[in-house]
Amino acid sequence: MEGGLSSVSRIREGDCAVLKRDDVFKAVLVLRRRKIIFEKQWFYLDNAIGHVYGTTFEVTSGGNLQPKQEVEGTNKETKEAGTDNRNIVDDGKSQKLTHDDIKALKDKGIKGQEIVQQLIENSTTFRDKTEFAQDKYIKKKKKKYEALITIVKPSTRILSTMYYAREPGKINHLRYDTLAQMLTLGNIRAGNKMIVMETCAGLVLGAVMERMGGYGSIIQMYPGGGPVRAATSCFGFPKVFFDNLHEFPLSKVDSLLSGTFSTEALPSEPEDNMLAEEESNGLTDEKQTSLQETEGESTTEAAMEINQTEEQETMDINAEDVEHRENKEKENKENEKQRKQSERRKKLLETAALLREKNADGLIVASKFHPTPLLLALLEFVAPSRPFVVYCQYKEPLLECYTKLRERGGVINLKLSETWLRNYQVLPDRSHPKLTMSGGGGYLLSGITVVLDKGKSDSSNLEALKMEEPSSKRCKVQDLHC
Repeated sequence: MEGGLSSVSRIREGDCAVLKRDDVFKAVLVLRRRKIIFEKQWFYLDNAIGHVYGTTFEVTSGGNLQPKQEVEGTNKETKEAGTDNRNIVDDGKSQKLTHDDIKALKDKGIKGQEIVQQLIENSTTFRDKTEFAQDKYIKKKKKKYEALITIVKPSTRILSTMYYAREPGKINHLRYDTLAQMLTLGNIRAGNKMIVMETCAGLVLGAVMERMGGYGSIIQMYPGGGPVRAATSCFGFPKVFFDNLHEFPLSKVDSLLSGTFSTEALPSEPEDNMLAEEESNGLTDEKQTSLQETEGESTTEAAMEINQTEEQETMDINAEDVEHRENKEKENKENEKQRKQSERRKKLLETAALLREKNADGLIVASKFHPTPLLLALLEFVAPSRPFVVYCQYKEPLLECYTKLRERGGVINLKLSETWLRNYQVLPDRSHPKLTMSGGGGYLLSGITVVLDKGKSDSSNLEALKMEEPSSKRCKVQDLHC
């Protein structure tokens, strides 16, 4: 048991890890002798292998990482503090150490913590500052001169924070607190059968997989040629988690609902293969004709140039060997493509069978497309009394989706909500909301499915159509019915 826990919590080669420095994150793959550049620092992760996740390292000379040792040296200086900052003048002359002196200290290999200590000792105004100002000064200098990096294990919270800070456009500006609300409203838990439709680089899919813990099944609906799982790979899930992960193209949903689903025209690989075969056949024909011409010329000039004919025969044999190898390689490639295609078709049929059961335990939608047609189509595969959640960066598409669902019926407890987030600084005698905050984290439409009465829905649709028609047309329709 202890060995299992240690293997999980320790950094191993080949793991997906997240580098952290203050509030900046970066996901990397742990490999030996691989140069990592992070926050204007370059280093190698060789020395980090074997340490526990969450360890803070200091970048030393040569790009090596050494675990940081806590030294309480600066606390003594902070005891002598002033009561007021009004008399302190920021004229740039309070620091005795020059830029060249600091550079010389770095070249000698002195650690960042010692440089910060010398900056404090050579500052003429440090003791006159208040205790809060001293803490702020030390924090600023540590950030500049101490090359500290913490290696943490990837999780939904860390990766969503990283993506939202570095590349929010790739995840449709989905904020981490909104993602947490989605997981809660969608009732994601182990053993569920979930349908996930997202274009957030696989972040929502990874969050659902982490919450389910490898138990249950997930059906990922994807647009285009294949699913995008860049963020999912950063989680570092074991292979067991992907055994129950299925995928299904959005282009086949209508045919599956109408009963005309087939796997014949799956990808564009067969067409590419046909083109490749045609090109290869043309090339071989050209080679064969060139060989026949050379053979004809050699037979006519055999009496006069015996040496040239011998060389040409050897060239012909070599050309035949090359052709034979090329044909074998092409056959192997074709067989491999056919095998992959048959596997894809088999998996697609299995996923289609799962969807035909129409007993999914929940639906999560977070895409850049308009949510109304997606939700109305995918709700057909969800069992009654199950939750669904739709995310959109803007409110107007979800308002349209809300009205369509009200007209259609089959759902209850419809809610359109917006999450509001504000960060706080929590320090002794200095706790207050931070001045900068996120403007918006998107909108969520959530609800619960119920059994849809088709008769009532048809009558409600007719009434809606009648209300939309002019009064003269309604009179004519009523007269015809009479």
